[in-house]
Parts: sequence; structure tokens; C-alpha cells
Amino acid sequence: MMKLRSVLSLLLALVATVVVGCGDGAQSTSPATYTPEKIEQIQDAVTPVKQARKRLPELESLLEQRRWSDADSLIHGPLGGIRQEMSYVTRNLLPQDQEQARELSKALFNDLEKLDAAIDDESYSRALQNYDRAIRDFDNYLSLIPEPQPRENNNNT
Repeated sequence: MMKLRSVLSLLLALVATVVVGCGDGAQSTSPATYTPEKIEQIQDAVTPVKQARKRLPELESLLEQRRWSDADSLIHGPLGGIRQEMSYVTRNLLPQDQEQARELSKALFNDLEKLDAAIDDESYSRALQNYDRAIRDFDNYLSLIPEPQPRENNNNT
């Protein structure tokens, strides 16, 4: 009886392997794309991130004027909350874009941390260097965000 149970278990495992391995090949998944609804959702979520990016020239001005305390306040105030926002946006991107978005956001926050340290040290050259890196990484991140497609005008008048 024990031998028969072992043989049946082996036979069942073999049949299951064949069925799974030789499944219906006609089913193919289409490449992942953004639906208009998904793009709208991402655009809503990325709004605070874009607003933070628009504030960066203000930070550059503060650095040029060597207004260290104001620059520090800007980094920790309006720019301080974008990590969570960017994380949410990244999770909503297509899988093939998520890894690059994670790397760019990580680089951006590394740049901002170094910029913060340069501000604390009142090091103008290091602050500008890290500011430039932050701008580059921020813009590269935003380039991954899908833009809404213009709506077609179906008026045939």
C-alpha cells in the first residue's frame, strides 16, 4: 500500500508539472502601458513634487545670497515632505520605470542631504555643487512621469 501511495504521489506531481509547463500558450500578456485613468492618478500625485521642483530656484537664490538659515528652512520645510510624495508616485509607475525612479529619488535625497550639510557648514561651493546635482536628479525623475495625452476633438463639423 505504501509503494502504491508513493507511485501515485509521484505520478500526480509529474502530471501537475506537465499541465503547468504546457499551459495554453495562446495567452500572452500585452506590454504594460499607462491607461488614461492611471496617468491622471499619477499626475494628481506628482503635483506636490512638481511644486517642490519649482521652489528650487528660490533655494539657489538663497545660496547665492548666503542666507544659510533661510536655505535650511526651505530644505526642511517645503522640500521636506517630498520623499513620501515621490515614493507614492514611484509605486504607481509601470514596473519597468519603478527601479529607475527609485534610484533617482534616492540620488536626489542624497544630494539634498549633502546640500543640507554644506549649508550647515556654510560652504558655498559644496552647496552649489550639490544643488546642481539635485536639480539634475530631480529633472531626470520627473522625465519618467507619463504626461497626459491630448484629448482628440471628435467634432466633425
